[in-house]
Amino acid sequence: MKPRQEQEEDEERLRQRKLEESLEIKSLRRIVSAYLNYAEAAEEDVKRYERSFRKLPPSHKALLSHYPLKFQSLRRCISINSYFIFNMLQAFEPPLDMSQDIDDSGELHFEWPPNDGNVCSHESTTARGSCSKLDEACCGESSNVMSKLAEGLTANEEVQIEGCHGSDTGSCLAGEENNKMTAECCGNHVSDSNGNVPSSPRDWLDPSFQLHVPLVDVDKVRCILRNIVRDWAAEGQKERDQCYKPILEELNSLFPSRCNKSPPTCLVPGAGLGRLALEISCLGFVSQGNEFSYYMMICSSFILNQTQNAGEWTIYPWIHSNCNSLSDSDQLRPVSFPDIHPASAGITEGFSMCGGDFVEVYSDPSQVGVWDAVVTCFFIDTAHNIVEYIEIISRILKDGGVWINLGPLLYHFADMYGQEDEMSIELSLEDVKCVAFNYGFEVEKEKTIETTYTTNPRSMMQNRYFAAFWTMRKKSAAVEKHST
Repeated sequence: MKPRQEQEEDEERLRQRKLEESLEIKSLRRIVSAYLNYAEAAEEDVKRYERSFRKLPPSHKALLSHYPLKFQSLRRCISINSYFIFNMLQAFEPPLDMSQDIDDSGELHFEWPPNDGNVCSHESTTARGSCSKLDEACCGESSNVMSKLAEGLTANEEVQIEGCHGSDTGSCLAGEENNKMTAECCGNHVSDSNGNVPSSPRDWLDPSFQLHVPLVDVDKVRCILRNIVRDWAAEGQKERDQCYKPILEELNSLFPSRCNKSPPTCLVPGAGLGRLALEISCLGFVSQGNEFSYYMMICSSFILNQTQNAGEWTIYPWIHSNCNSLSDSDQLRPVSFPDIHPASAGITEGFSMCGGDFVEVYSDPSQVGVWDAVVTCFFIDTAHNIVEYIEIISRILKDGGVWINLGPLLYHFADMYGQEDEMSIELSLEDVKCVAFNYGFEVEKEKTIETTYTTNPRSMMQNRYFAAFWTMRKKSAAVEKHST
């Protein structure tokens, strides 16, 4: 028998694991509930628009006689977005038993932050992240893009959005745009254009399991819709050219002789919805994307593994803001995705997506000196401690390996007022480079690249970054020792 002290230590470890799993289930259920609450929250917005419209005097209403049709069109767009979301959730395989940890009231207490990975941080103000461990089953395992695709995940009929802005036929509310996906949503009941409910939902998608979550969580779902445009729609190509193209060109230049038998390895922390990691794989690298946010991972897994054709899905990502629109047709325009079929893109064997906190996953001793390249795009400012990020990047790179970075320094945990224990180390660009030098990096190339982040290209307001772009090389131990 084990000594009493060892038994107590084993019991404490088991208790700690159960606690972590319980928190993970709460976090994941909150995120799933945010997706499920999307339609209801969006409907509340439309009702608010209608209340404001009803308060107008008759003479003003007469000038805006097309507005009731616009509200109707907004509801159809919301239904189509909801149909995609519900199908995406149906395809999701939770890493934990989602039926656990449901109290009698069906409510969650939100002392613990959701595992959101700061989905919207480069769009607006910061959102709190969580440092709990993510899907351990996903870490280090391949996301099989060629896996068998789920069946019964698409609608059949094409539906038109009706309603025109005055007599200007050029501003019809997407009436000329055929849409392949439509649904009528009532609460959690999502159906296709024939009134058929998609294949029987999982138990944890049942309305009785749905939690009431803060609106800030639903805002993250809206951010995901915009991220889909950035990564997987033709409309996002300009932004991808600004952010991803310089990285891909640099990798292509630095690794000109890529061998199929022994391809170079590249890690992409903060991979988001996975497009950059996939493009790097298509260049001939063994590419691994790492992502912390379940919001992102649920969506990226669906796009990478479940889509069967280019342009298979349609969403309306810009409907949630009436501000800075040039026209109603701009606001209500559809976006089809993916622009390419991921499984047919020509990926290199070994492409994978790893779920987990970057620090926790890549601090493991097995990661030391593994990677030929690390690519960070809009990532390093997600750190509580950016020095730790740089230290880990240096440690996991091979001697002579390269770190390619593009992004701003919009520190995600800055200005966390009222949370005194929230660590946030916020360095200037000059200090970031000094820290990198101390961890054995030398700059080979650097410049500033002007870019946007999930910006509506037809909006009157365009937030632009003057992002730092660099290539740094990790000096070999021998060279570094000689230089000192």
